[in-house]
Amino acid sequence: MTPPASGSNASAIVAGLSGVVDEHLRWLTQWHKAALFTRDSGLSGPEAAPEPSGFAAWVARVKQGSVAHQPAFDRLVQLHDQLHRMGRLTLMRAAEGDAPDFGTYKAVLEKFDEFIQQCRRIERALSVAGSGIDPLTGLRNRTGLSEEVSRELARFARTGQPFCVALCDLDKFKSVNDTYGHEAGDRVLVAAAGCLTRGIRAIDEAFRMGGEEILILLKETHLTEAMVVLERLRADLAATPVQLADGQVLRVTASFGAAEVGTDIGVDALVDRADQALYAAKHGGRNRVEAWREPATP
Repeated sequence: MTPPASGSNASAIVAGLSGVVDEHLRWLTQWHKAALFTRDSGLSGPEAAPEPSGFAAWVARVKQGSVAHQPAFDRLVQLHDQLHRMGRLTLMRAAEGDAPDFGTYKAVLEKFDEFIQQCRRIERALSVAGSGIDPLTGLRNRTGLSEEVSRELARFARTGQPFCVALCDLDKFKSVNDTYGHEAGDRVLVAAAGCLTRGIRAIDEAFRMGGEEILILLKETHLTEAMVVLERLRADLAATPVQLADGQVLRVTASFGAAEVGTDIGVDALVDRADQALYAAKHGGRNRVEAWREPATP
């Protein structure tokens, strides 16, 4: 299990991103002068408004943690590259005497606005990371997972009360992002989280593990009972339509892998068993539920 960014790391990343925003606001002022007043700016072409260096340094730092694996981060890098590619091209043309028309000027400003908005979204998400709540889905995140499962393990050791963990992974989720965009992917995640939350009891827990994977903690539950619950969740999710911003409706499915607590097992080993069962579900055709069972002795 990859640990989440600590509160101090999240704060440092937010501070660095705030610096990126400030740097880009200054860059936009330089870009305006170079694009619209080439003769008066003293410099011309891309060197009149060089790409800020802070973003590359911030990206290098983020890549050391788990944030770099989130779609929102990929989207921010993509927007940054698009913004500066458009900005450089506009300045090159302006230096050659081809002043930007309104459409070109507006396109750069709109891309800049997209970039800044994405920065703000990531800032907000990281600011609440220490709360243990995933800002997109509203599910608990990895911060409280180990503690919660450890509590159930202690209860099992004292009383023998069983419980199960299950991993839910949305099928072919990458193709949703690639085909319809990350906003559509976010809508699918929110819909899936809502469906799963509605389908479990108040005493149970759901955690977003990262990406499209969700862990479900089913308390006071044997494996046979868990399989019934998970099969119902699988069917509910497959029947839940996800409406996109443009009105299109998607149908998504998920695969589930479940494992029941056993003697002398820790948190990571229990989750690993559920992951093995999930692997079997994926390779068994997806949109199905599989359980981990003790390997047969030869």
